[in-house]
Amino acid sequence: MQVRVDRALYGFAPADLAAMLRGLGVSGGDVVLVHSSFDAFRAFLGRPSDVIQVLQNIIGRGGVILMPTMPFSGTAVEWARANPTVDLRRAPSRMGLISEVFRRTPQVLRSIHPTHPVAAWGERAEALLAGHWRATTPCGVGSPYHRLLECDGRVLFLGADIRSLTFFHTVEALLGDDWPQSPFTQETFRLTTIASDGTARITETRLFDPAVSRRRNLEILLPALTSNGAWKQAHVGRLDVATVRAHDVLDVVAGLASQGIYAYDESFKAGRG
Repeated sequence: MQVRVDRALYGFAPADLAAMLRGLGVSGGDVVLVHSSFDAFRAFLGRPSDVIQVLQNIIGRGGVILMPTMPFSGTAVEWARANPTVDLRRAPSRMGLISEVFRRTPQVLRSIHPTHPVAAWGERAEALLAGHWRATTPCGVGSPYHRLLECDGRVLFLGADIRSLTFFHTVEALLGDDWPQSPFTQETFRLTTIASDGTARITETRLFDPAVSRRRNLEILLPALTSNGAWKQAHVGRLDVATVRAHDVLDVVAGLASQGIYAYDESFKAGRG
């Protein structure tokens, strides 16, 4: 009943979504990491596949659409201990319905990684996903998330908010050695990933320390991102949408850290476990 009411009062079509995204600066050739929640699309007059089609039409094959497709909904450490071998042919995305539909979309590839695989579409998709299994942290150097910086990529939030910013893990990998606490486990995990062609890859990686992750508060970043114009936000129907460049996130986090401000609670700054 509520969905019918929302559609009657706030309904918007794929064309409306496309116009709004273009208004936010999303354009052909962009490299875009998408976080989404289809639950927020209650007034949308379309399906998850229509959202994907809108993105493909705007960005084109000269750009790249990326979506996190983590196969777990708890912590990476819990997942790794219970699943030392991950078969990507059978592991669905737990990052929302749109990401799972995208994973199954023709011409979409998936990076080989046991905890943080990424699905991608576009002519440069293979290059952005290559060698993810070699990364020594899930989103660090050598990962598709880190390559957002090399491509001047952006993050796009469709019904999701800054708390879903997976790219922040890249920032942790690049800057975290100088912070009061390491965001990563001391333990290195040795994990096996089975790729779509059946080949196996061994990944040796540190994961995100659950005790530190629980104290993360990315909303601390919003005032700085908003004040310098990096965070762009709009809505269509009842759907909130935002976008930010990856390098702007890195710059803001680095700037705040130089002032002793971190995207965690006060116990992190004090160095307490």
